[in-house]
Amino acid sequence: MSGQKRATLSRGVRLGAEALGRPRSSAMRRQEARDGYLMILPWLVGFLGLVLGPMIASFLISFTNWQLVVAPQWIGLENYVTMLSKDSLIRASLADTAFYAFISTPLYACIGLGLALALQRRRRGLYFYRTIYFLPSITPVVASTLLWMLIFEPSFGWASYVLQFLHLPQQLWLSDPHEAKPVLIVMYLWGAGGSLPIFLAGLNAIPAELYEAAAVDGASGWRIFRGITLPLVSPVLFFILVTGFIAGFQVFTPAYVATGGTGNPEHSTLFFALYLYNNAFRYLNMGYASAMAWLLFVIVLGFTIVQFGVARRLVYYESSPDA
Repeated sequence: MSGQKRATLSRGVRLGAEALGRPRSSAMRRQEARDGYLMILPWLVGFLGLVLGPMIASFLISFTNWQLVVAPQWIGLENYVTMLSKDSLIRASLADTAFYAFISTPLYACIGLGLALALQRRRRGLYFYRTIYFLPSITPVVASTLLWMLIFEPSFGWASYVLQFLHLPQQLWLSDPHEAKPVLIVMYLWGAGGSLPIFLAGLNAIPAELYEAAAVDGASGWRIFRGITLPLVSPVLFFILVTGFIAGFQVFTPAYVATGGTGNPEHSTLFFALYLYNNAFRYLNMGYASAMAWLLFVIVLGFTIVQFGVARRLVYYESSPDA
């Protein structure tokens, strides 16, 4: 670099440093604030109009008896009293939802982690298998549910043919109240590859030196997984579990498509979100449905807070260098 260019660069660096250290005027600060608010204006309008506004309206509607076609009537806490003490379907729907969420979410996380471990190492056709396992997660839920309904059709479905080939008793699948929820869980687990990229990112972030040191010490595969892989991938696992439980508590589409919104047989698939939808748009009881929505919000929020409390002891986060 010539002396002239070096001098020009040095002068530019000096002027930039002086500009950074120079106190900004009040007019400049106001201009920066206006620019900042202008940049976030689209998000702010969307948040107020599509999130906060409807939430406030839903909270107020939950204290009314509103049948949509007539003016709402203020009834206070009557919807909440009915929901918590008089409506037996509320308890049944909560039980169905809890069964689905607490069975499907851990299995979803375990399958996703297992697939990531199997597909982490370089091998022939690696990207092909990663793509194949990920594709079901981007298939539209309605389309995949209809496909699985054909598979589990009692008369001519592939699942029945397999049982017949193995000389096992035939099952009613979605027509049996004891089998309907497990079938819906199987439908959900078909898309467990959706967590594959996240788990792969977490696994690839683990330093290879740790595995090399464990191998030198003669650690077995299980001890390496329990002592290195699982702790270091626990933040990713925690994220999958939190988002999975939130989605599990709000399960709606598979049950709606498979049962036509009825939650049959014998209300065994009447999940809470499905029952909420029926109250709002089938029975036109919008006030009661709004109260149900807030109950679901409190349940999901409370369980998420519990998960974060447990995570303080079970989830490992590497300390930053400055900590």
